[in-house]
Amino acid sequence: TSTIYAPGVSARSCTRMASMDPHASSMDLRTQPPSVADYVHLRATCGLTTKTPAQAEPAIRNSWAWATVWVEERVVAMGRVIGDGGWYFHIADMATLPEFQRRGYGRAILEHLLERIQAAAPETPWITLFADPPGRPLYASMGFLPTASHGCEGMELAGQIVNR
Repeated sequence: TSTIYAPGVSARSCTRMASMDPHASSMDLRTQPPSVADYVHLRATCGLTTKTPAQAEPAIRNSWAWATVWVEERVVAMGRVIGDGGWYFHIADMATLPEFQRRGYGRAILEHLLERIQAAAPETPWITLFADPPGRPLYASMGFLPTASHGCEGMELAGQIVNR
């Protein structure tokens, strides 16, 4: 059986991770953020835009919720929620090291974060995320739709993000 540390993590997530990962006995799902170094490393290794430690520190500190997967005391996956705690929540920084992908870690993190939002938020929170192509099947399987499908389209301020 896997060792799971996270209040509210569904038994379904834990069972799925344990069945997909032959090393699940050394895996933990935790509600703590990664260190600054781990955050920067996960983003860079997983193909997200690179961030500096100066950018990582406030991102880690000011997030509404975190979930990380640890294998043998090493952070191998992460995800977080930013938002106001009332009605708007944005899933961000979903990343799993390439050698640990396809084991259900991303799904378990996303399920945990969604459960956390549902438990804490008033009725009908608005939950959003930006989906890179590799994550789209996971997000779609969890009920996320492209925002353009209901008349809303994501936008960003021109010139702000250079390194995609």
